[in-house]
Amino acid sequence: MSLLHLLILTPLTFAVAIALAPASRARTIATIGCLVPIGPMLVALFNFDYSRGDLLQFAANIDWIPQMGLSLGVGVDSVSLLLIALTILLGPICVIGSYSAIQDNHKVFYGWLTGLQAAMVGVFAATDLVGFYISFEFTLLPLYVLINLFGSSNRKRAATKFFLYTFTGSIIALAGLVYVVLHHRGIEGAWTFDIPTLASTAMKMSAGEQALVLLALMLGFAVKVPLFPVHTWLPLAHTEAPTAGSVILAGVLLKLGTYGIYRFVLGFVPEAVIAYAPLIAVLSIVGIIYAGLICWVQKDVKKLVAYSSVSHLGFCVLGLVALNNIGLTGSVLYMINHGLSTGALFLCIGMVYERFHTRSMDELGGLAGTMPIWSSFMVFFVMASVGLPGLNGFVSEFMCIIGTFQSSPAWVLEGRAGAAGGSLGPWFAFAAGFGVIVAAMYLLYMTGRVIWGTPKHPHGHGNGHEDGHGHTPPSDLNTREIGLLSVLAVGCLVLGLYPTPVIEAIEPSVERTLAPYQDLLEARAQALMLTEGEG
Repeated sequence: MSLLHLLILTPLTFAVAIALAPASRARTIATIGCLVPIGPMLVALFNFDYSRGDLLQFAANIDWIPQMGLSLGVGVDSVSLLLIALTILLGPICVIGSYSAIQDNHKVFYGWLTGLQAAMVGVFAATDLVGFYISFEFTLLPLYVLINLFGSSNRKRAATKFFLYTFTGSIIALAGLVYVVLHHRGIEGAWTFDIPTLASTAMKMSAGEQALVLLALMLGFAVKVPLFPVHTWLPLAHTEAPTAGSVILAGVLLKLGTYGIYRFVLGFVPEAVIAYAPLIAVLSIVGIIYAGLICWVQKDVKKLVAYSSVSHLGFCVLGLVALNNIGLTGSVLYMINHGLSTGALFLCIGMVYERFHTRSMDELGGLAGTMPIWSSFMVFFVMASVGLPGLNGFVSEFMCIIGTFQSSPAWVLEGRAGAAGGSLGPWFAFAAGFGVIVAAMYLLYMTGRVIWGTPKHPHGHGNGHEDGHGHTPPSDLNTREIGLLSVLAVGCLVLGLYPTPVIEAIEPSVERTLAPYQDLLEARAQALMLTEGEG
């Protein structure tokens, strides 16, 4: 059994054990089940050959139905390995962070939460469409249950909307993938579901066929990101989900969409991506600015952070369609950084909600005086989210914007955009830069009101002792909560001060992804320059 199979089967085995064990043991089993995979993950990280990060490593294959070309293959390049590491890191944080929030139905909650980790790892590790799609679809069920049974007052509507949106998108994406499989069958006369093999076949399709596949895949994966205008399920799902659901949704599940774009859209249909990159970039920028403006009128702190995810993931997609080294590398780095900083923000908000049972800025204020430790962490993660230099958000956001700026025909012909360069340019970068300013304004405004605003909190909702005036001041963070937030804070600080090892690990995979674009982009750039010269 390979390391990757172990990373998938371990949490799945513990999820089954939770279902069979007494309810009183569920929390303990879930904690062990999420901590055990850290060992194999560290072995994989230390034994991975980062100089050849473009190659699939730790590969293994289990034949299922050989006559149909069906198998369950696993393998990782540097990008998928780092996203698996993020998943493994957030697993125990979600479980341990739920100790005080979940008071009943422990078997249901911890069982589905542990099983969800197995599915997410399966998405990133799969090298065949069957394993990928089974894992991709299975992620819907645990989160649906977690939102529907353990969410806030409007949880049933949020869970239903989440399921319908993402399931519909998945079916549309499946149609595009099946078309590629049938196309390969028609050419080669044999069935295969191997992703690298299908990528080679898809690149040879006509421009019209690639455009159809691009449409299907983008409709499917854009819902998962989510990209404007199919983003409306996310704020509701985030707001109503339990804290662990919000953390894992922001930290990993949204990355299934950006990873799908990176692995399948960019890897399968390069001609169509080049043709429609400006349109995708426009949708990304609209989402960045639109979500930022909506955040200005939000009173619910959790909903504000949820809309900020729509804005941040817009930067990820923008970096992907820049089609150059710095843009794609920044985008992948952004996936990791967003998982750390935004996941931490949802964790902080959940800790406040446990104490006050409200998320409204009209009812919360001046928490720096009563919860100084929590306030320090909250300010730190807000600074990471807005891209303060020295913290993780700055590096990836800056790379995405610079990659967009350099993504123009002139840079392609002058060879200054790395291995390739798209068809965007300065105006797209300036618009995205405006989105950075908007994001800083709404997040800092929220921080000012909640942390340093007029001291207030709902009467009777603190969990400390009465102060003599009939009020119950809240207790600050306990050791367990400080430990969880400290792990994420260290990650944000390390990736902010010294991101070089991660960037160097990502680059080989990015270069391989961009290799098919070089000649296509140069030919397109020359045609555009010739047209402009004649004009």
